[in-house]
Amino acid sequence: MYFSTIPKIYYDSADNREPKIVTNLLRRVGVRAKVKTNSLLFDTYSVKEGDTPESIAHKLYGDTELHWIVMLTNDVADRYHGWPMAESQFNSYINQKYVDSDGNPNPSGVHHYEIEQSSGDTSLKIEVTDLSNYPNATTITNYEYELKRQDELRQIKLLDPQFVKLFIEEYENLMNETSV
Repeated sequence: MYFSTIPKIYYDSADNREPKIVTNLLRRVGVRAKVKTNSLLFDTYSVKEGDTPESIAHKLYGDTELHWIVMLTNDVADRYHGWPMAESQFNSYINQKYVDSDGNPNPSGVHHYEIEQSSGDTSLKIEVTDLSNYPNATTITNYEYELKRQDELRQIKLLDPQFVKLFIEEYENLMNETSV
């Protein structure tokens, strides 16, 4: 469904004057920020271990093919880095990404340091690299940094099923308006 609505264009990738009809993958539409914050249209959901955009779309909308709605409304362009990982995948990822000078996994290595913000929103933390000015800074490990990122990715918005048909119609209208 998602790709079928994307316009086709002629493209001559070999520059041999024999263009082929291809899907215009540069054609995109997005959900307006104002729409995303409308609590009447969306529910907050915490992605659970094993959840995929397809499984969520099936549970909520009764159709795995509507996984693109889950991804589009949450700005997920890359399901491998923009979607929360399974625990085993996550552990493998951080063990490969963070290694010490000997090439050994180092998830407990220092990623950065944080201090509490002293004015304004004091729940926000400020990243610092120079400890000489901030001796009381909190050490954040590679594991803690990546785990926080995964926790942020778990919090998604799901379009209320009663608006799916209207959402699809609007998406199709936007895709058909003009070509690049």
